[in-house]
Amino acid sequence: MYLIAGASLVVGMLVMGLLIWNMAPRLMMVESESKYGFDQTVEAFKAEVDRAGWKVVGQHDMEATLANFGHDVLAVTIVEVCSAKYSAAILKLDAERIVSPLIPCRIAIYEKSNGNTYIGRMNSPLFGRMFGGVINDVMKEATAITEEMIAKIIK
Repeated sequence: MYLIAGASLVVGMLVMGLLIWNMAPRLMMVESESKYGFDQTVEAFKAEVDRAGWKVVGQHDMEATLANFGHDVLAVTIVEVCSAKYSAAILKLDAERIVSPLIPCRIAIYEKSNGNTYIGRMNSPLFGRMFGGVINDVMKEATAITEEMIAKIIK
């Protein structure tokens, strides 16, 4: 009896582990379809960043970068955005600096082979919950503003 219960527990844990392993990548990232074409989406997003009082601190044309290395990919631009208020809240505390590789926030705007444009980003609230405390609070607040920016551009 105990052997069957123990085996069931192990099998259940393995199945749950496999489910989490398979679902985690899809849970950690968010993708939304833009109502605009690629170039217009990039410009609309950058305008929303400016309206929100944030700054675009970097932009990477991955299509052009990879073309320089002989690779042909559809349009992909990564826009790095920053709010000094939220960055400072994390970077001024030693314990929270562990997430500094995530600063600035990176938003990807890309085309797919169906001809549509998408906005991809990390599921920051889910990621923040893993850390808790200041990191969780900052990621929730910053994500709410970022999602407001994106909401004006997506279908």
